[in-house]
Amino acid sequence: MMRAWDWVEQTLVGLLGLCALVVGMWQILGRYLDSALNSGWADEVIVYLLIWAVMIVSSQLVRHDGHVRPDVVLRLLRPGAQRWLEVFNCLCAIGFCGAMVWYGWQIVDAAQMMSETSGTELNFPMYLYYLALPVGTGLMLVRYVMRLVRYLFFFDPATMSVGHTILEAPADIPLPAATPQQH
Repeated sequence: MMRAWDWVEQTLVGLLGLCALVVGMWQILGRYLDSALNSGWADEVIVYLLIWAVMIVSSQLVRHDGHVRPDVVLRLLRPGAQRWLEVFNCLCAIGFCGAMVWYGWQIVDAAQMMSETSGTELNFPMYLYYLALPVGTGLMLVRYVMRLVRYLFFFDPATMSVGHTILEAPADIPLPAATPQQH
């Protein structure tokens, strides 16, 4: 299931990026080669595609520890303390993502009720653009809940701790002489 979810997200982001590239190339051709190809909607569509891609790929950042978290502080702590700081980080992120999903849906609903469209000739329904916010943060929310469960119930200090201690340094880096405090 997780592999399928990852594959769908990565494929969708790749397709959105590819579509943005194609629209961008069309815009360049229209601008410099043939003005008949020039459109007023290409820049707008590129923004919509890239915003959707960024919001979807944010879920992958949670999966790969790429989102904001206190890495510098985590590297200074022992694995047990790292665990509880990660739990705290997950709880904060869950609260933030939950609020973003809630308020994002409010924005989508308001835009749909008002039949808001873009101000260009495209008249793109803006609720579809705004929908990227609750969808992307919803995906992140699910990933953070899964991460929280892992840290609370399935914590393994050998595989889930952040950083390396000096004793785990590669063999080609000389280690300092051991002191009574180092184990």
